[in-house]
Amino acid sequence: MKVQELLSPLKEGKAALLFWAPWHEDSVSIKESIFPALATSSSPSIEFRTVEAEAQPTICEEYGVTVVPTVVLVGESGQVKELIEGNVEVAQITQAVQRLINSAAAENPNAITKNTEESLNDRLGRLVRSSEVMLFMKGTPAAPRCGFSRQTVELLSDAKIPFGSFDILSDEDVRQGLKTFSDWPTYPQLYANGELIGGLDILKEMVEDNTQSLSDQLGVASRPTLEARLQKLVQRNHCMLFMKGVPSAPRCGFSRQIVELLDKEGVSYDAFNILEDEEVRQGLKKFSDWPTYPQLYVDGDLVGGLDICKEMAESGDLIALLKGN
Repeated sequence: MKVQELLSPLKEGKAALLFWAPWHEDSVSIKESIFPALATSSSPSIEFRTVEAEAQPTICEEYGVTVVPTVVLVGESGQVKELIEGNVEVAQITQAVQRLINSAAAENPNAITKNTEESLNDRLGRLVRSSEVMLFMKGTPAAPRCGFSRQTVELLSDAKIPFGSFDILSDEDVRQGLKTFSDWPTYPQLYANGELIGGLDILKEMVEDNTQSLSDQLGVASRPTLEARLQKLVQRNHCMLFMKGVPSAPRCGFSRQIVELLDKEGVSYDAFNILEDEEVRQGLKKFSDWPTYPQLYVDGDLVGGLDICKEMAESGDLIALLKGN
């Protein structure tokens, strides 16, 4: 499939493209659950497409995709607006899609960003179900715009509850309509499995309830422990690199050098940007008993950092290990 063939059916060229691989569990999860949910809850002016990365090398090269999952946001005339690589979170995709919608409206104030035949209630109904736990807040989890929203994010994060979010400051229709839809006049508003839980005060009461965990009360699964999460991360791919930045844009010289080394060896590998997750960044140091980055793992076992990888590359041991010889 050529790039033109991929983009030609898209409405006005606006699209969210997910590059995934069948062997990458997180990318499959995004393809099968998160992307379809976002497609039903977002503006109809945005097309959502999935691309199996290894089956479409030309398209990957065109968009500069080097790791999965990668989400590419395409604007008018097919230009890339944003590219999200590696450790892709639901909130990141949601916020990026909203920015794409907003940018389209700014470029063309007369553009229709919602199907005029679609009622606001239908849209709100899809939004509240777009994630198992959904928070409507002022701002984003990374940058809350009010104290109540900030406290709600902290309580959910402390309880290790994964959640999606929607910035009600970015959409006045949603901001006003959800008050009537939920019969709840203030924000933030928290939903679980499409049902309104309430605001900050109710969430606080649930957290203080010692008879049940918050995840049990919400009827959802809590995030795994840090150790379980790290164990899963280091085994996410046969060759797994923890680095500063992403392979296409390293954020330090050591990370850049190890990417160049792996690319020279011609092996397939996955990468995790430790700058995006402080919990992983600090936790992996203890997990691996290795205090610096980058860190390279093969089949879940630590190989080492840049110096060790250089020595192994010079002796020929690295390519043998990476290819399982």
